[in-house]
Amino acid sequence: MASYGHSAPILEYSGETGQLVEDPEFNLLVENSQSLTKKVLDAIPETHKSCIHSETLILNSTSENRKLQYLAINLGIPSAPTLKALTDNFTLETCLSRMSEGLQLHQDLLRAVVQRLANTESLTALLTDIRDLRVQINRMLKAVQVVESPVAVQPTATTSLASHLTGDYEVQVATHLTLVQLQSFGQDIVRSLRNIAQANRERD
Repeated sequence: MASYGHSAPILEYSGETGQLVEDPEFNLLVENSQSLTKKVLDAIPETHKSCIHSETLILNSTSENRKLQYLAINLGIPSAPTLKALTDNFTLETCLSRMSEGLQLHQDLLRAVVQRLANTESLTALLTDIRDLRVQINRMLKAVQVVESPVAVQPTATTSLASHLTGDYEVQVATHLTLVQLQSFGQDIVRSLRNIAQANRERD
């Protein structure tokens, strides 16, 4: 199970041959994705505030969130995919594919809890932003794929979590842990997109 809270920084990379795309449209997709990622991250605190009424579930409390990791396993919340610096073994295609997988995972998890929450307006808006971001990521992924293949998803994430939401406490914890993990994953996406943009600029 991945640690909740702040992720370790992703190292900068210089951009290997064939890793980057010299295309103005691709660069625009990167910029759009950066803006949408910021929008998602900015919305998480307010969404957490509107959905979570337990005073013990604090968004940015790293120590407390570590203590709740066992509950993430018990509730069936999978870890987010790992994002790393680009190398010959971790290509741009792999990086974008994992971004898409992670966004789909969190969409599925939040869709499972939104049906059990009283105040859903902010969470519904957040789901829309995640969907829009994934659309941009998938467009970039399609542009770099040598052979087009379906993006891997987590089809059982929603079903697994939903079956464990037996009461209000479980719903609260599941929503909290999903938002915490989404925040961490979003921060990783920010770093990856910044590195992609920087490496593309250096090649211009």
